[in-house]
Amino acid sequence: MKNTFEISTGSDRIKSPVNLLFLLSLLLFSAILIGKLGFTISIGLLVLPFVLALFYLIFIYPVVGLYTALFFGFSILGLSRYVDFQVGLLMDGILILTFMAIFFNRFYHKIDWKPAKKDITLLAVIWFGYSIFEFFNPESRSVAAWFSGIRGISLYMLLIVVLTLLLIDNKRKINFFLYLWGVLSLLVSLKGIEQHFLGVDRFEQAWLNEGAAQTHVIFGSLRIFSFLSDAGQFGANQAYSAVVAIILFMEEKNWWKKAFFITVAFLGLYGMLLSGTRGAISIPLAGMGTYFILKKNKFVMISGLSMLVIIFVFLKFTNIGQGNEQIRRMRTAFDLNNPSLQVRLDNQRILSAYLSTRPFGGGIGHAGVKAKKYVPNGFLSNIATDSWYVLIWAEEGIVGLLLHLFILFYIVIKSSHRILYKIRDPILKNKMIALVAGLVGVMVASYGNAVLGTFPTSITIYISMALLLSSEKFDTPLETDLKKIEH
Repeated sequence: MKNTFEISTGSDRIKSPVNLLFLLSLLLFSAILIGKLGFTISIGLLVLPFVLALFYLIFIYPVVGLYTALFFGFSILGLSRYVDFQVGLLMDGILILTFMAIFFNRFYHKIDWKPAKKDITLLAVIWFGYSIFEFFNPESRSVAAWFSGIRGISLYMLLIVVLTLLLIDNKRKINFFLYLWGVLSLLVSLKGIEQHFLGVDRFEQAWLNEGAAQTHVIFGSLRIFSFLSDAGQFGANQAYSAVVAIILFMEEKNWWKKAFFITVAFLGLYGMLLSGTRGAISIPLAGMGTYFILKKNKFVMISGLSMLVIIFVFLKFTNIGQGNEQIRRMRTAFDLNNPSLQVRLDNQRILSAYLSTRPFGGGIGHAGVKAKKYVPNGFLSNIATDSWYVLIWAEEGIVGLLLHLFILFYIVIKSSHRILYKIRDPILKNKMIALVAGLVGVMVASYGNAVLGTFPTSITIYISMALLLSSEKFDTPLETDLKKIEH
């Protein structure tokens, strides 16, 4: 038996002159890089080996590229506050790289596109095709605005749907997606809690000073945004993640998995409150209402819907907890006389008159505050759209809005029908219920905020859409089907 005192540890190895010299050389090299090239470039060079390792993994296991896109969805917009370059192109790069990896990974074999031949792919192609058609919109004034806008509106949907159908091909990968989503949501919540109790760092303060403070500091109180694009996206995304996690928690049997999902749910709901995003409250209300209906259990349905009614009455018709800032702000979401709501309705009336003679809208990338970068004097760029649906309406007209709504409701209705009448595996059914409930919640909340098309919600939504409309390939075969396979 080996003597315990003779076992070599990691710290012992540093005592080696060669290893110690290597460590000191690495530290000296890092210091010189930072001194000569600056912090950002130096860090880029230092992380280069890790980037190369990631590239290697993606080309060996292309699904890693899809998971990396999910990670970028949660971090890429926050990263832009710290790094001065077009971080948005990172998402384009990782998605294109993943498609390249599929081709190279199966270079000597014919790529099987059959998993991608689904109605969700056709819907994504139609939606992307309509967005391409918008390039020729006579109201469009900027090619750069169109190119920037089409990515978030339809290109990412098409790419992510196809990648999901091709790469997530078993239940183990679905589970990994759900756990990775949960971990990222936890990190987002913890960062938000840090901002709430410790304040923002100098980069975040600089972002607030550049104009974000107008919407993120209300009566001297900070609306928490974590490392997402803004407080609205933070609140909505955390509420969305919480709905999915709550349903997975209630249907999970394993105790440590239950502990994980309830933690994600609790911190997600807490993050929703810290964000001060009033419209986010509709996500748990609509999402959990969908869950209670799809369970097809009268007791669960009646008790669950009764609970939602109690929450609604509490916020709408009582003043209990009015001293709490978060509860007070959430309560204004149910006030039809709220000044913010009236401003939005006024803007929609202005847009209605403008769009009455423009059935195809004013052009992708031409509406809302972000459009000022490309068309600063444009009519639509000087009217706040706020809502995701109003944004689609303003940029792609009533034709585009109706097409978009058709796609969303088609996905919800078809996936709900499958859950109710076709899926046999109870574990898979519960996961699909969680995904469609979250989708419904986000659809409702997108009337108040541009939630659906913004990272990271858009990434999880598109992956969920693909999984929902391909759920039959993950289902457990009937006993008769198994016998056919055996014979």
